Parts: sequence; structure tokens; C-alpha cells
Amino acid sequence: MKIQINHLAKMEGHAGFVGHILDGNVGKAKIETQEGSRLIEGMLIGRHYMDAPIITARICGICPVVHNLTSINALEEVMGIKVTEQTLVLRKLMQYGQIIHSHGLHLFFLSLPDFYGILNDLQLIKKNPQEADMAMVIRNWATELIRIIGGRTIHPIASEVGGFKVLPKQSELDDLKNKLPELISKAEKLVKLFIKLNYPKLDRKTEYICLHNEKEYAIFNGDIKSSDNGIIPVNKFSKKITEIQKQYEAVKKVKLSGNSFMVGAIARLNNNYNQLNPKAQSLLKQSGLKLPTYNSFYNILAQAIELVHVLEECSKILDSIKVKEEEQVKYIAKAGQGVAAMEAPRGTLFHYYKIDKDGIIIDCNIITPTAQFLYNLEDDLAKYLPDIKNMTAKDKRAKIRLLIRAYDPCISCATH
Repeated sequence: MKIQINHLAKMEGHAGFVGHILDGNVGKAKIETQEGSRLIEGMLIGRHYMDAPIITARICGICPVVHNLTSINALEEVMGIKVTEQTLVLRKLMQYGQIIHSHGLHLFFLSLPDFYGILNDLQLIKKNPQEADMAMVIRNWATELIRIIGGRTIHPIASEVGGFKVLPKQSELDDLKNKLPELISKAEKLVKLFIKLNYPKLDRKTEYICLHNEKEYAIFNGDIKSSDNGIIPVNKFSKKITEIQKQYEAVKKVKLSGNSFMVGAIARLNNNYNQLNPKAQSLLKQSGLKLPTYNSFYNILAQAIELVHVLEECSKILDSIKVKEEEQVKYIAKAGQGVAAMEAPRGTLFHYYKIDKDGIIIDCNIITPTAQFLYNLEDDLAKYLPDIKNMTAKDKRAKIRLLIRAYDPCISCATH
């Protein structure tokens, strides 16, 4: 029996799926990317390092902030630059805004319709008008946060190596702060909607990888934490990853020690759940979800819980921050190499650069979350297909789409 989906809608980019089941055994379960390579890394070779954060932000329109900031962090690692505490806090706020914006989009408008069997989002809005309004208000707040700090909503221009070209106005940050209590309340209600959903059963043990920071639920920085192998420094972990490029694929897929692994909200929740903020922690308890969970469908619920956690984190920062004018950190560009990692909405993102004495990029590598979890997604699909083999063709396709969209793939990032 062959199952083929030529186009997977409601995800970033273009991809399809093909699976074969013979006598109850899965012979094939493959995600087929339908975009060509964009060759961003090759485009950067020979350019000045200051171009990298601007160009890499163009990899994705949904998560440009994390590419911009991870690029900046890696370049600062190359040159040994230590930025001010204010710069770090403002960058964190930008990244939190990115998480809120992306999770809000994926949760309500891309994943939720699958649970109701709705193909048209307009029908979803009619079914859940209040929740739709909540999701839009939360996302709009996040994009405004990014605009105020980053200079514009998409593809930030204010952030750069060493700090910011322009600092945000305190009055605008205060306006955002005043809206947070209501936003957090709305987000809690949305999470309760996702707690009530009927998640399909799936259990396949895998290794979960994400950042970990002893001081906080790691989104912005930290070491790598593996559910199987503990804490590993970012620069050492990046050398353990194997990127696999096949002639007929535009994606460099990734394996670790020859095996697939999982990144993203479910990995962060499994590894760092005890560091969630109070309201998010309470919602996790209300959900009854037992951790660690090896059911990738729960990546959706993990994103919902993170939505509240990150809004709580924004509240803590905005309550205390007082933006003050400060000089850019002075530094001298020098030859070297460096790697940085940050948690994108879909998982851990790596940027690596090698710079010559004139500040020209002579080597670079970007490893995106989707490239890392594609093998794991295919392994999950291979495990799941026998469970749905007796369903109608329509229902099979619906369940496959639900699992794929639960991962929240970004094919544009994967084919960068």
C-alpha cells in the first residue's frame, strides 16, 4: 500500500510525503522537500562579517530574529566580544518575541484545525472566535516587541555585533509591559484549549537535545543538554553532529552518533521542565502530561506551555529594565572561528563562522532545527503508519498531516 501526499499545506515551505506499507511493515516513510537549495552559506563566503547577521535573517520570514542573533553571537565568539548586560537583556526580549509570534501562529492557525478536521482557517475562526482573537492579540504584541527593539517586525536591523545601532524607547517598552497581565491571562486560556485536545497515541523512545542553563529555562544561551548523555559544551557538540547531503535532496539532514534525535519545544520541556515559570508550571501540572514523553504529538502542547512561560519571562524583564544610552562595545576585528547556539521556535539553531584577519568570512555553516529533526520525523512516521493502516485513505492522510505539522517544520530554513 502506498500513501502519498504531494503537498503538505499549513507549514513553512514546500514538502510532500510518501510511505509504503507491505504486509503490515513499513518499507518507506519519507519527507520530500520541494524547494531548491538557496545557498546562503556560499553567498556569505568572501563577504565582510558584518553582512552575515543581515543576510542570514533572510533565511526565514517567520524566525528571522533567531538567525540574526545567533549569527551575531557566533561572530562575537570569534572576536571575544563581551557585550553589556543591557544588550543581552534586549536581545533576550527580541528572541522571546520571536518564540511568542511563531508559537502563536503554529498553534492556533496551523495545528489546531487538524484536531477539528477543518481545512479552512476561516471556519476555525468561526468555531473559536474568542480564541482566534486571543491568538492574534498575543502575536501582534510579540511582533510589536520585535519592531521596537529590532527596528522592524521582520528582518531586524538595529541589532549588530557589539550591541545595537539604535536603542528602543523606554516609553514604548512600558506600553508593552502594561498589556502583559491581560496577555498572560489570554495565553493561559489558550493553553487550556490545547490541554483538552485528543492527542493520538505514539511512543518511540528518542534522544532529546536542547540548550540548558542552570539559571533559567534556556532559550537564549547555555550548553547543550542531551536526555541520554547529559551536558555538552556547544562547540564540542557541534563537532559530533553529522550532516548528510544526498544528491537528490536540497536538505542536509543531520544525525548524532548515527541516530536520529529530536529538538524543539518537546525537547526543551522534557529536559528543562523544572525551570518553567509558575503559571506555565501550573498549566503543565493541569495537563497531566508525564515527562519525559516520547509522543511527538505533544510538541504542540509543549509549545502552548512555552507560550505562557515566555510571556512570564517578558513580564519579569520589562518590570525591571530601564533603557539607558550607552556606547557600543569597542573591539578589533581579528581572525578566528566561533560557533553559537540558540533555541529557535522549532529547536536548537547553530551558526559557525571562520573569519580572516581582514574580517572576511572564509567558512561558515548553519545547522537548522528542521534539518536536525527530519530523520526523527521519518522514524516517527515509520512507527506510526502501521497504527493507522486500517483507516480510510482520507483519515490516514489526515493523521499523517497532523504528525508532520506537530513538528512545525520550516522547509525554508532546512533548504537555506
